[in-house]
Amino acid sequence: MRQFDFVVIGSGLAGLSFARVVAQHGTVAIITKRGRADSNTAWAQGGIASVTSSEDSFELHVQDTLEAGAGLCDEAMVRSIVMEGPARIQELIELGVQFDEREMEHGERELDLGREGGHSKRRILHARDVTGREIERALLADIERSPNITMMENHMAVDLITAGKLGYATEDRCLGVYVLDEGTGDVEAIRSDRLVLATGGCGKVYLYTTNPGVATGDGVAMAWRAGANIANMEFVQFHPTCLYHPEERSFLISEAVRGEGGVLVDGRGKRFMERYHPLKELAPRDIVARAIDAEMKRSGERCVFLDITQKPADFVRERFPNIYERCLELGIDITKEPIPVVPAAHYQCGGALTDSDGRTSLRGLYAVGEVACTGLHGANRLASNSLLEAAVLGHRAAVDIVRRIPVGKNGIDVAIPEWRVGNALDVDELVVIYHNWEEIRRLMWDYVGIVRTDKRLQRASTRLRNLHREIQEFYWQHKVTTDLLELRNLATVAGLIVDCALARKESRGLHYTLDYPERDDRNYLHNTVLHRL
Repeated sequence: MRQFDFVVIGSGLAGLSFARVVAQHGTVAIITKRGRADSNTAWAQGGIASVTSSEDSFELHVQDTLEAGAGLCDEAMVRSIVMEGPARIQELIELGVQFDEREMEHGERELDLGREGGHSKRRILHARDVTGREIERALLADIERSPNITMMENHMAVDLITAGKLGYATEDRCLGVYVLDEGTGDVEAIRSDRLVLATGGCGKVYLYTTNPGVATGDGVAMAWRAGANIANMEFVQFHPTCLYHPEERSFLISEAVRGEGGVLVDGRGKRFMERYHPLKELAPRDIVARAIDAEMKRSGERCVFLDITQKPADFVRERFPNIYERCLELGIDITKEPIPVVPAAHYQCGGALTDSDGRTSLRGLYAVGEVACTGLHGANRLASNSLLEAAVLGHRAAVDIVRRIPVGKNGIDVAIPEWRVGNALDVDELVVIYHNWEEIRRLMWDYVGIVRTDKRLQRASTRLRNLHREIQEFYWQHKVTTDLLELRNLATVAGLIVDCALARKESRGLHYTLDYPERDDRNYLHNTVLHRL
C-alpha cells in the first residue's frame, strides 16, 4: 500500500496551488482521472477577477460580489478573498502566467483588464480567451520541477477511507482513498491523513453544459458518502451563452464577448435585454440566462444570437482568437454574423461546506475550488471570481493543513483494508450505464433547470430515487469502471441538487421557482445544509 503525506484529488488551479505549497513539507500524490491538463480550469476562457487597477477598489469588488450573491454570501469571507487576490495574482505572474497587457501613451505597459457581467469596473485579467489554459500551463510546469510530487494520471478516486467506515468509535477522520487505475482496472488503497478534494464541478449532470467531460461531481459525491456536510447545491449557474451547434455541444462563448460590446438579439435581430435589466447584456448571469430562456419559450426558437459584428474584425480576431477559430471551423464568421447561443449548465455554487481555510466537517479532509462551498459565491457566482477563489483557497488550505496536521504526527495507526473484488462481474452491459446516464441528464435538464416548480422537482426526486437504487445494485454486482463510477456520482449529485431545491421555498439567485417567485429573507436568508444521517 502506497502512502503519501498529502493526497490531492484533481489537477486544476485549486489542486495544483495546494500541491506546490505542501510539496515543501512532504510527499504529494495528485490523482487525476484523465490527463494532467484536463480540468475545468483549462476550459476557463474569460479570466480571473482581482483588484489590480488604481481605478478599482477592494470595496467595489466586495460590493459587486455581494450584489451578485443575492444575500447569501459570507461577507467576511468575500472581503478576505478579494483582499488576498492581488498576492495570488502576483504569484501566478512570477510562475510565468502571461496575462494580456496593453501599451500606454508613453510606452509603458499595464495589464489589459476586461469587464464582465455584474462588475462595476474593469478587473478581469485574461490571456486572450484561453486564460485557464495559460494558468494551467504555468502551474503544471512548476509542479513538474518538484521531486516530492507524484502525478497519477488516468486514475479515478472511488471513495474516501474514513475511521467511521472502518468501524472505529473515536473521532471520524480521513485515512486515505481507494483509487481505480484505469489502465489495469485494479483498485488500490492509498494511505494519507491529509486529503484535499479539488475535483471541480458537476456540469455533466445536465444535458447541456459548458464543462469538460470530467465534470461529473465526483468530489461532492465522495464527500457526501464519507459524511461531510454539503451546502447550497440548488444554486447551479447556467452560463447564458453556450454555442448552439449540432457538432459542438459544450463550447462556451465567453462572457467577455458581452463585456467588449456584444449584444443579444432574437431571430429577427432585435435586442431584448433592456426589457429584463438596466445593465442589459452586462446583468448578472442568472438574469441573462432566465431572459434568454424566456425569449426562447416565448418565440419557440431553439436559440438566440450574440452579435459582436459592430466591432472591428481585427479586434474580434485578436481578443477572441479561440472563439473565432472554433466558430469559423463550424462555418460561423463571428466578425460578419451573430453567434447562435443557448444557456447551459456552467458552475456549481454549492458543494462540500468548508470554513475559511478549506476545512470540511471531516477531520483531515479539505475541499478547494468549485467542489467547495466557502461562502464567496452565495446564491450566484460573480463572473471570474471562481479562478480567484481557487487560487486563494488552494494556498490557504495548504498553509492551514501543514499547521494543523503536521507531517510526522499522524495520530493513531489504523490498518486500512485492501480493496476486495469478491464475486463482482465484469461490466458486460454498457447500455445500462449509458441509458441511465442519459436519463439523469435529461430529467435534470427538463425538471431541475433554469426555471423550476415543486411538481417538476418532485418528479425528478421520485425517478432519481429509483435510479439510485438501480445504480447501487449494479455497482455492487460489477467490477468498477470509470463509466460506472461517474454514473454513481452523477446520481448522487443530482439527488443532492433536487433535495436542496425542494428545501428552498423561494426564488433567490440561481434558484428560480414559479411556485415561489419572490425572495423571502425572513425564512430563507441562510445556507441550505444537508447532513448525512
